[in-house]
Amino acid sequence: MRKPTLISILLFFFFTNCSQNNLDFDILILNGTIYDGTGNQPIQADLGIKDDQIIAIGNLSSSIASRSIDAKGLAISPGFIDMHTHLEPLMDMPLAESLVRQGVTLALGGPDGGSPWPFGSYLDSLSKMGLEVNVAYLIGHNTIRKEVMGLEDREPTSDELELMKKHIQQAMNEGAFGISTGLKYLPGTFAKIDEVIELSKVAANEKGIYTSHLREEGLGLLDAVREAILISREAQIPVVLTHHKAIGVKMWGASTKTLSMVDSARKIGLDIMMDQYPYTASHTGISVLIPSWAMEGGDFARRIGNPVLKDSIKKGIIYNILNDRGGKDLNRIQFSRVEWDQSLEGKTLQDWVERESMDPTIENGAELVIQAQLNGGTGTIYHAMDESDVERIMKHPMTMIGSDGRLSRPGDGQPHPRAYGTFPRVLGYYVREKKIISLSEAIHKMTGLSAGRLALSDRGLIKVGNKADITIFDPERIIDKSTFTDPHQYPEGIEYVIINGKIAIDKGKYLAVPAGKVIRKIAKD
Repeated sequence: MRKPTLISILLFFFFTNCSQNNLDFDILILNGTIYDGTGNQPIQADLGIKDDQIIAIGNLSSSIASRSIDAKGLAISPGFIDMHTHLEPLMDMPLAESLVRQGVTLALGGPDGGSPWPFGSYLDSLSKMGLEVNVAYLIGHNTIRKEVMGLEDREPTSDELELMKKHIQQAMNEGAFGISTGLKYLPGTFAKIDEVIELSKVAANEKGIYTSHLREEGLGLLDAVREAILISREAQIPVVLTHHKAIGVKMWGASTKTLSMVDSARKIGLDIMMDQYPYTASHTGISVLIPSWAMEGGDFARRIGNPVLKDSIKKGIIYNILNDRGGKDLNRIQFSRVEWDQSLEGKTLQDWVERESMDPTIENGAELVIQAQLNGGTGTIYHAMDESDVERIMKHPMTMIGSDGRLSRPGDGQPHPRAYGTFPRVLGYYVREKKIISLSEAIHKMTGLSAGRLALSDRGLIKVGNKADITIFDPERIIDKSTFTDPHQYPEGIEYVIINGKIAIDKGKYLAVPAGKVIRKIAKD
């Protein structure tokens, strides 16, 4: 935990001893414990909000306000920043309740190489919708590559590369905070490192960042981390290893090596960080178990029709079940969304094999993976991570928090519980119960550290002049309730959420208030 600086101590006493009694506030928060987002020790102070800004911190007990909140016994934090959010349903769910109820006031979308396109016009449309939460976006490499090259497994021509660079430049001009890659997914998996470096240089020139779903998070994890570090060096761009993890039984414990690699890179001046969700299960499509070459050009069905190719594809799936996300066990593969058979949602691949009266072998599991992809795919949860890696990564000072959750609403599919519980889980389970990190550290990882990564000078910290994005919670009661078998449960302990000076959660009650904004990266000087 960071110690209070002399400046922070002087500022505290200045505001505490200043007479604020003549100030008139829209919202006055009294008697709370302020965690300012820096990681410093908390202070006991009041906080005054006018319009969308924090305008006073100190002893405000005699001040006048349109609304006063008694925060005695509660923690007052900057609003949480979700560094990895799947905002794809935002047009359909503009109030983003599953995020706001976690205390999130700003969500970063466009991860894993996938983003809206055309970029600027999409953000323009969002700006007119009346959002509950603030949103910002990255431009996705996979989206741009698919736009220019489709799903072809080859290097771009010089003209295609220039067109991709032009698209990245356009998105940066329109407010993207950087570029994201999904090098495990189509078509990013077909891109060689030189292509990624050239496109990342465009974002770097505009002071953007690079976030990456690494090329591999299982057996190839170490090489994938090296690749990301090399991209940082060659493109001269800050890098975030997004949803950092070690997948598959054979890689459990590998975070000791990846974190050492991050430390070594930082020692030579490279700006490498991570984000993480606090669970031992990942979530993506069933196609992640299928060799990428089998998906090229969208010709999976044709290849499966060839007995020789099908045999090779099946062997690749078996390998991934045994060594990668499958975790050597069909029970570790759980379906979250199955549009062609909703009765499978919440069930495992083992359940499906048994329902079909098949022997519960890895080989038969692979056959059903093929069938699932032919039917249109599934959303899938993979229970293939180790708790010690989760805790080790969380402790690292350069780790931020990101849910990797998709906007969700009760009754819609069987989502990963991170969609409802990420931030309360860190604060309740890992801070209060397991004491893995301190409360000040956790809040820093959710607020100031993330705002700094995005170069947002007016959010992420509680200080005079900053935007009034505030989360107030009970540190003795906050906890996630969502589970893998019963995910549609909101967390407990979030008492108030204030977004741009408007109350969105009031005494634990969700208010459908369109207080959010689309935040665009300011063009470089």
